[in-house]
Amino acid sequence: MSAALRLAGDPFEVGRQHGTALAASLHAFLDDGLARLNHLTAAPLTPAGLRPRIDAYRAAVAAAAPALAAEVEGLAAGAGLTGEQAWLLQLRREIMGYQKVPTAGDCTTYARAGGRFAGHPVLAQTVDLNGNLDDAISVLDVSVAGSGRRSLVLSFAGLLGYLGINSDGLAIGLNLVLGGDWRPGLPPYLAIRQLLDEAGSVDEAVARLRGMRLASSRSLTLCDRERAVWVEVLGDSVRVHEDRERCETTHTNHFLDPEFAAHDELNVFARNSSVRRLKEVRAGLAELGPAAAAEDHFALLSRPPICVPDEGDIRRERTVAAVVLLPERGELHLRPGDPSRSGTQVFSLRPT
Repeated sequence: MSAALRLAGDPFEVGRQHGTALAASLHAFLDDGLARLNHLTAAPLTPAGLRPRIDAYRAAVAAAAPALAAEVEGLAAGAGLTGEQAWLLQLRREIMGYQKVPTAGDCTTYARAGGRFAGHPVLAQTVDLNGNLDDAISVLDVSVAGSGRRSLVLSFAGLLGYLGINSDGLAIGLNLVLGGDWRPGLPPYLAIRQLLDEAGSVDEAVARLRGMRLASSRSLTLCDRERAVWVEVLGDSVRVHEDRERCETTHTNHFLDPEFAAHDELNVFARNSSVRRLKEVRAGLAELGPAAAAEDHFALLSRPPICVPDEGDIRRERTVAAVVLLPERGELHLRPGDPSRSGTQVFSLRPT
């Protein structure tokens, strides 16, 4: 991609512009094994069979985040999709649920802010997904009427949100963690987008997260110009961790909160990978100076086992992108695909 998709207006209009820009690719994606879900699940899924679940999530999002619900409807209108198809694109991870199979990895995330990192805050992560989604990447440059903020959002195949940074300097990354009951509610990807629209700092984002009913367990990493924290969500419980001495936070895919760890459902293979990647990223960060450049962070993210290789199995997670977010500069740096083999693309919120 050469540029971000510039989306502006009321929520429906933002969605309509998004859908219009990507109409052909979204139809092709949906036609590929029902948004590739049938390449990943043990039993085939059908639109009719998914309808009750989609309807339940749709109602939950409409109640919790009506602006996002309107944006999904706009996406459908712009791309010429049914409402159910547009919602399916938002709900793929919820529909897959727990994947208790051997896996090589799933996102490694870290952030630095404040203290010795003053003036150089950063949030960086790999994006490890199954489904060969590196061909579905887009970057959205979003301005929703009434928000007063712009956001750069990494998106996959019509998703309204995944991770990103806003013009107030709030950056948000994420890690999959498995636990609790997954239920109709606000999907974490959409919650991240809502936080980017509504929150200008780590404090504001944490306060809003505590009031959300998320559909599934997740760890979010939040970083602004002064603070970096991780937030684990399990059911209706939220845990926040900040290392005020090191001013640095790291996370992979197992719960780090001691109470939540007792409810971890990650399979042993995935846990071993998660522990290895956490150890490796912490060791790598010890080698990076406080003012490390984005390319230095990409070098760390490209290192095995942090970077998970493609083994040719669409069902296995692999690194489909790496991202470095710079709150002080309002920039999203992206390496699509395997970051050890791709070049860096830079997207900026600075006025042009």
